[in-house]
Amino acid sequence: MYAIVRAGGRQEKVSVGDVLLIDKVGRAGDSIDLTPLLVVDGSTVTSDATKLAKVSVKAEVVKAAKGPKIVIMKYKNKTGYRKRQGHRQHLTQIKITSIDA
Repeated sequence: MYAIVRAGGRQEKVSVGDVLLIDKVGRAGDSIDLTPLLVVDGSTVTSDATKLAKVSVKAEVVKAAKGPKIVIMKYKNKTGYRKRQGHRQHLTQIKITSIDA
């Protein structure tokens, strides 16, 4: 059994026990509910909104994490203008605990 859920502006394929990184939500030990978009149980595929309203996908926050460093470099020719900036996205590692259909 697996589900396609909306997590942090993206869609992720998850099953029970999976560990994944999503945009920052909550603190370590918190329990969160994810919005299911599709549930597949063997040969049964559920995508109807009224049936999906009864489905719950629960996850537990494992720890906070950071994404890879991104370097932003700006340069203009012949003017001496150079600007360097970095960014690391704040993420959360979660573990899927249950999919109740």
